[in-house]
Amino acid sequence: MTIFGAIRAVADAPRSGDGPVDWNGAADAAKATVSPGNIELTPAEREGYATDVRDARNRVREVTGLGFDLPETVEVQHRHHWIDANIATFRRVMGPLADLETDAFGIARTTNTGSMAVMLSFLANNVLGQYDPLLLADGDDHALYFVHPNIDHVAESLDVETERFRRWIAFHEVTHAAEFGAAPWLSEHLETRMEDAVDDLTEGSLNRDAIGELDTVMTSVEGYAELVMDRAFDDEYEDLRAKLEARRSGRGPLSKLLRRLLGLGMKRRQYERGKAFFDAVADARSVEAAGVVWSDPDLLPTDEELDNPEQWLARVPE
Repeated sequence: MTIFGAIRAVADAPRSGDGPVDWNGAADAAKATVSPGNIELTPAEREGYATDVRDARNRVREVTGLGFDLPETVEVQHRHHWIDANIATFRRVMGPLADLETDAFGIARTTNTGSMAVMLSFLANNVLGQYDPLLLADGDDHALYFVHPNIDHVAESLDVETERFRRWIAFHEVTHAAEFGAAPWLSEHLETRMEDAVDDLTEGSLNRDAIGELDTVMTSVEGYAELVMDRAFDDEYEDLRAKLEARRSGRGPLSKLLRRLLGLGMKRRQYERGKAFFDAVADARSVEAAGVVWSDPDLLPTDEELDNPEQWLARVPE
């Protein structure tokens, strides 16, 4: 189904609740536009996922010196599972916006719901793996997801071995588990800034400081993961990265527009900018020394230090 089909699905979806987004309608519309895909795993595939995650945990511990455990929830999902998990997060994060009162909700709500459905359907077709810190959820549970139909499809389209590609994705996501596991404060640190930004939106203002700090922290999160992924992965990976980058750059104009609207270009910049910083720190000291950023929020690089790692090296003693 096309994007126009998604808009039609939103219009036809039953209305539920109040607020700027009809979350049930967005979920239903997104699922209507996306095939769930197959997750009937063979015993070898199921064991492969378990082995990849376990080996990644052991190798990341060895290379980084970080003490962490894997999330209790490690799921192999299809695309509709991923939509359900992530729409729950969006509902929590954007909850305060439900209290907004506006005469435009009749029109704006349908537009917002359609936009959310289009975003979810696009991402559900493209996300390979995800570490989910379950921000603003009750308790301390985290989760690790692998979207099996997407991993299979992308590996085939890149003409690479599915097992090696799946293992590469596992190493990246387990590195995120290491970051959040080694920094118990990190989830709350992100939650506070997200809440500040959303609260200011409810009052009609944009908190650029909170948004800027979120970008700086996520640049560190993504950059460190790229560093560790390269240093810890136990197979060749340059061809995987090159082919994946070529696939991204070769997308059609509509896909490129959606990626821009969803901020995925900014995420790519976070990867590149953060990795350049952590490569410099690791080369000057060691990969293990770079992991000190997760011991205290004051040791995270500032926005300026991300582009000038020598400033961070001068500020943070060995």
